[in-house]
Amino acid sequence: MRNSIEYNKPELAKRKTKQFLMPQTKSEKNHDSAFDLYPSFDLGSGKIKLGYERLTEYLTNKRILCLEGFSGINWEFIAGNIESELQRKGLSVNLINIATCLKPEASLENLVAPFLGEKESVWGTRTDLSLIDFFNDSKLQALKLAEDSDVNIVYGCGASLANLDSLLVYFDLPKNELQYRMRARSVTNLGISTQKEDFKTYKHFYFIDWVVLNAEKKRLASKIEVIVDAQFEENPSWALMSDIKEGLIAMSTSMFRVRPWFEPGAWGGEWIKNNIPGLNPNVPNYAWAFSLIVPENGLIFQSDDTLLEISFDFLMNQEGENVLGAHHKRFGNEFPIRFNFLDTFNGGNLSIQCHPSLEYIRREFGENITQDECYYILDCEEDAGVYLGFQDDINPDEFRSALEKSQEEGIELNITDYVQRHNSNKHELFLIPNGTIHSAGAGNMVLEISATPYIFTFKMYDWLRLDLDGKPRPINIDHAFQNLKFHLKGDRVPEELFSKRKTLKSGAGFEILHYPTHPEHFYDVRRLDFEKSIELDTQESCQVMMLVEGEQIRLETKGGYIQNLSYAETFVVPAGAERFTLTNLGSGQAKVINAYLK
Repeated sequence: MRNSIEYNKPELAKRKTKQFLMPQTKSEKNHDSAFDLYPSFDLGSGKIKLGYERLTEYLTNKRILCLEGFSGINWEFIAGNIESELQRKGLSVNLINIATCLKPEASLENLVAPFLGEKESVWGTRTDLSLIDFFNDSKLQALKLAEDSDVNIVYGCGASLANLDSLLVYFDLPKNELQYRMRARSVTNLGISTQKEDFKTYKHFYFIDWVVLNAEKKRLASKIEVIVDAQFEENPSWALMSDIKEGLIAMSTSMFRVRPWFEPGAWGGEWIKNNIPGLNPNVPNYAWAFSLIVPENGLIFQSDDTLLEISFDFLMNQEGENVLGAHHKRFGNEFPIRFNFLDTFNGGNLSIQCHPSLEYIRREFGENITQDECYYILDCEEDAGVYLGFQDDINPDEFRSALEKSQEEGIELNITDYVQRHNSNKHELFLIPNGTIHSAGAGNMVLEISATPYIFTFKMYDWLRLDLDGKPRPINIDHAFQNLKFHLKGDRVPEELFSKRKTLKSGAGFEILHYPTHPEHFYDVRRLDFEKSIELDTQESCQVMMLVEGEQIRLETKGGYIQNLSYAETFVVPAGAERFTLTNLGSGQAKVINAYLK
């Protein structure tokens, strides 16, 4: 046991980012025409509470507590606060750190090594390990409760493996916050004490820790009694899991928005800065908006004015069939569509790149689906362009030699000797099936519509520039040349990779335009143009949408859920909503881009 007078709280987890921490309160229920950075789903009054004092009031009568959760949690700080609050109530407390039952660090390094790929590579292979593999079974079995203590608390990643008859409190952490802590060197990988370079820590997170802990989260879902938002360490938001489960049911039959987050980059631009209020302007640029990249997005719930964020996994683990409808059999609990922004307005070109084939991404990286993309041009400058497909006279050997010479000797390439450049125009859709050479040129605001995988980009040429930390970005010529489709060249490029939109249906005040995708894409795209309103069925698929022209629309589902959506906000109507109506609240025509599963 610890005496509360002698106990010194460890420091708060540090963050390295210029992005603001999510606020814990939000007064408006339906936002005005401004982009909502913190979209929330209403749980009803009195469902979300704040602070360790109220949390321990709920826990006071429990003799054994299990504090379980995700990586990046400052467990000593959290356990210490709960211990102190219980001691203030006159209770004696015994703390058990489950990390003492981990296998030795050297053993864990050997355990995970096969999944980390080459030492300097940014990719590994998705692990097939389980959380129990990280622990010494004999140490778990030997854990003893302190019979003379009023409360025993076992805490840390894997605490539930102690198999005690305890109340389970789950501490979740948004993955953007985890990465900010990673960059500040305030967190490490599961069972590892040594700090690594950021890309190595992230690789370890993506291919090992997140896989293992997401699986454990799914296993524990029915046992969690309280869920806590651990991004607020000093005064955490928390709720009963039973209330969150009711919210997830309602969400899966109405609509949802994930919390978007934003990142600067080597080629980033100014469109996001100028058009999305509320972001920190004191950054070099904004390159990416994680509008709907669900492995790294959270869902925000609101009760009265209080917010609580949980990871997207909870929705799919509980309500995947409602979300995906008939497609759940194919994709399971993996949400398959991604929306994100690439901002090169007054910025630079993306790297010349391609993505892996389905067979390659499965064999090399352990993914289930591959990174088949599209570029929808939300906005662009007059001279903007897109690099897409090879020149008709492309010679693969000569191209590779030129790339390697550029990389080795720092020689600038005239990339259009090898790759076609096409003018981009607002509301065009360019198709980028796996293996297609491509890049968004400067002067674009691209809505990237894609299958969910998002880190498997094989860069071949990056314009000889450095990243924002002054370091070269990785070049992946070997991977690229095992996937490039050299037949996508010459006249085949505009024929196969320019989506040629056509009218599917029209009537008084509305038109539905089809943007056909490539046969490689398992999703299709249409645009809904309407003066007043339009009514549609979900047709047994999730409907991923964004208002791409207009000021604001109102969504109303068959079940009576109503939500206003503003320009450039991504939202999803799950298959379980069945039917919905979009109403134009602006002065001009509304245009909504809509991706759905074929």
